[in-house]
Amino acid sequence: MRILVSLLTAVLLLSPIGADAQDSRAALETVAKALGATGLKSIEFQGGGTFFWAGQSYNAGTAWPQFNVRSLTRTVNYDTASLREEMVRTRTLEPPKGGGPYVRGEHKAVAFLSGDHAWNVAGEAVTPAPIALAERQFLLWSTPHGVVKAAMAGKATLQGRTITFGVPGSFKAMATLDAANLVERVDGTVANPVLGDMAVTVSYADYRDFGGVKFPTKIRQTVGGLPALELTVTEVKPNPAADMPVPDSVRQAGNPYVKVTTQKAADGVWYLTGGSHHSVVIEMKDHLIVVESPLNDERALAILAEIRKLSSKPIRYLVVSHHHFDHSGGVRAFAGEGVTLVTHDLAKTYFEKVVAAPATVSPDHLAKSGKKAAAVEGVRDRRSLTDGTRTVEVRHIAGSLHADDLLMVYLPKEKFLIEADAYTPPAPNATPMTPPSAFTVNLVENITKQGLAVDQILPLHGRMVPVAELQKAAGHSH
Repeated sequence: MRILVSLLTAVLLLSPIGADAQDSRAALETVAKALGATGLKSIEFQGGGTFFWAGQSYNAGTAWPQFNVRSLTRTVNYDTASLREEMVRTRTLEPPKGGGPYVRGEHKAVAFLSGDHAWNVAGEAVTPAPIALAERQFLLWSTPHGVVKAAMAGKATLQGRTITFGVPGSFKAMATLDAANLVERVDGTVANPVLGDMAVTVSYADYRDFGGVKFPTKIRQTVGGLPALELTVTEVKPNPAADMPVPDSVRQAGNPYVKVTTQKAADGVWYLTGGSHHSVVIEMKDHLIVVESPLNDERALAILAEIRKLSSKPIRYLVVSHHHFDHSGGVRAFAGEGVTLVTHDLAKTYFEKVVAAPATVSPDHLAKSGKKAAAVEGVRDRRSLTDGTRTVEVRHIAGSLHADDLLMVYLPKEKFLIEADAYTPPAPNATPMTPPSAFTVNLVENITKQGLAVDQILPLHGRMVPVAELQKAAGHSH
């Protein structure tokens, strides 16, 4: 329980303390007994249903895209603050509408948490995922038994039918008990790079007894007020083997978001890579334009530090390719620097809300800057930014099924095209997807219809490639 106590005590001791701590402790023990949590060290549950990918909607501010959950197995070890989740899912729509990995057929995702480490496993590949830490810690401690164990470990009190708990810098939450002392709802505020204080609610219903442990067979979760998971639980195993050690590669990885590698693509054009998501810096006469600030504050601040090594000119604009969380997670940091955001008209109101949102659970660069607002400018079909020497064209990728606000950036002099998610180059000599991705086909159609002379693609995932690679991926032989 040492890890649990160290994670939770700081917030739990801030919870209101009742007049009689012993009575409060007794009340929590009553809840633990009702749930069968007293001797429970770990739990595993399985089920199926529907998953909605938060942060990947087709339209900014609307429902998350839907996936069918063939199976979900989540294992939790409360003593070591560890979690393993394996989800096998399929897309509801083909071609897809919205974000998430473009994988046809079944897609298996395996996610881990242990203490303050989060990582993903795909086949033999182990990838650190600290950006998912807050969300996974909430998943762990918002389970019914996690709520009461968190409360008892931190010596928190039960006031009426509400338990307050949390993990500093990750989330804060309130759990509500029903008349039978079972957890029926957890309302949380989770730190999120885009939304700041993000609302997450989990509802539990139809409890059954599984070997002396009560567990809900209906779980519903919302993120940002929108459905995120609807699960029917079919099997629960109390106290399964649940050893989830942190891989050495994860423990030794450091912070993956601060590693920035700079490639000079042309005079005054730099391609900033070094991770899963990229940015491009374009030098104008008296200012800079940055295309994309992805992932989170840490990545954004590392990009800003690298840019200052490249040029002393101020950053005037940040072009945001689209609203998906992984591509807009650094927007708030640039807003904290007073940079004007350029997005599609369809997402302008959304981003105005993003840069005005509070971030109290984990104050970020924008929150610490004291700035109350940031300028957000919209683009409909096309906007040219020029200084008389260099022209930067911000263009809409019309008709994309990935996101309705998807923008690309075209540099006519260099014949460069910068784009995100419409086309991600595979590994060299890899077999192209067959039939081609609908996103990629649409990108080629837009290049043709808009009359763009393109030599090189600077994708915001993957690697810089000649346009012939894009044509090949779209099913064109030449």
